[in-house]
Amino acid sequence: MKKIEAIIRPTKLEELKDALIKENISGITISQVLGCGNQYGYKEYYRASELILNVLPKVEIKMVVEDDKVDGIIKLITSIAKTGEVGDGKIFVSDVCNCIRIRTGEEGPGAL
Repeated sequence: MKKIEAIIRPTKLEELKDALIKENISGITISQVLGCGNQYGYKEYYRASELILNVLPKVEIKMVVEDDKVDGIIKLITSIAKTGEVGDGKIFVSDVCNCIRIRTGEEGPGAL
């Protein structure tokens, strides 16, 4: 099992969420986050004073899937989230040792 964490632009969330649902990917966690990478935020002016905002709004999507689904999900996320501009986001993939369904005690991929 693998955990996929994608940080994307908020404007891409609905399209990506719909595409994941069409592919029968369930168990998705979505969070609104703030962050900066190569984009470094932006400047605003308030009452003639310059404010540097070092973080930008992003959306983080997390899911745990079976190993054979990882490549397809990465391609799906990339195809929707990519604009070609700085700030498109990142995808992180990590190993998951186990998954336990709290209600039943079921373990492993079947608990997903």
